[in-house]
Amino acid sequence: MDLTTTYLGLKLRNPVVASASPLTRDLDNIRRIEDAGGAAVVLPSLFEEQIEQEAGKFEQYTSVGTDSFAEALSYLPPAAAYGAGPDEYVEIIRKAHEAVAIPVIASLNGVTGAGWTRYARLAQDAGANAIELNVFFIPADASLSDEEVEKYYITVLHAVKGAVTIPVSMKLSPYFTAPVRTVRVLGRAGADGFVLFNRFLEPDMNLTTLRIRYDVPLSTPVEIRLPLLWIGVMFEDVAGSLAASTGVDSSDEVIKYLLAGADVVMTTSALLRHGTGHMRTLLTGLTEWLKAREIASVADMRGTLSQRRLKDPVSYERANYIKVLHSWAATGQP
Repeated sequence: MDLTTTYLGLKLRNPVVASASPLTRDLDNIRRIEDAGGAAVVLPSLFEEQIEQEAGKFEQYTSVGTDSFAEALSYLPPAAAYGAGPDEYVEIIRKAHEAVAIPVIASLNGVTGAGWTRYARLAQDAGANAIELNVFFIPADASLSDEEVEKYYITVLHAVKGAVTIPVSMKLSPYFTAPVRTVRVLGRAGADGFVLFNRFLEPDMNLTTLRIRYDVPLSTPVEIRLPLLWIGVMFEDVAGSLAASTGVDSSDEVIKYLLAGADVVMTTSALLRHGTGHMRTLLTGLTEWLKAREIASVADMRGTLSQRRLKDPVSYERANYIKVLHSWAATGQP
């Protein structure tokens, strides 16, 4: 059974990757992920707020809308709340690179390009095999055009690609006007791959205290459908690797993402919920599914249920939506 895949030009022993989380800050956890079969690990993000040179520019972008009402002043937590600083982060990369044989991917999280080049280069020098750029930008300013929003992503990508020779992926939001076009534009700008999708901070409200409430709930399988849609549409239609993220809890989600066309499947919530050993459970489920269907490799299954491979490609589009709605009207169930 051949589980190997390629992501960002890196040959991986299987398609299941531990994505950025507090778990991957700890060296022992990284070793446990490797021992449980994880093919690669994305380290927790170095946030732009932690890069002193960026303080002025970060304020320019993140202050948009904070005067709208009192609670908006705390949309984003202070920099001190984010954990490891830049120097410590580089040390985490170095130690992880020395401790495990699987690829170690650094993660940079921010808004602008200035000031990132130094830390991207330091990450590369410390042993990172690739860099994941998580451009956490919420376009709350109504005067911004879609081209200007897109430009933020391109600016950061150009800055980092100009500083390093290792592969660079973009972790994207699902809220672009035309996601396929955006991915194509970023691919032409130098992105080696894409992680679909980032989960933005979505504040809740406390009805007793009348304050904004912040937490980051773990994802559930019900959230798989949006990234599943776009990966299925983008497979064989865009350049660069595709990494699926969000909603992975069991091997079922891993299999579905691969059938849609993902090169790798990333998980955080499943490992936080079940422990690092759950990586082995995900891989066992994938292997058993392949064996039961006499499929020899991940490559043979990848993309078989993507839009381009289906006999009825409109299954991903409007016609099928209408058919589902009509079935509800007729029977009360789909």
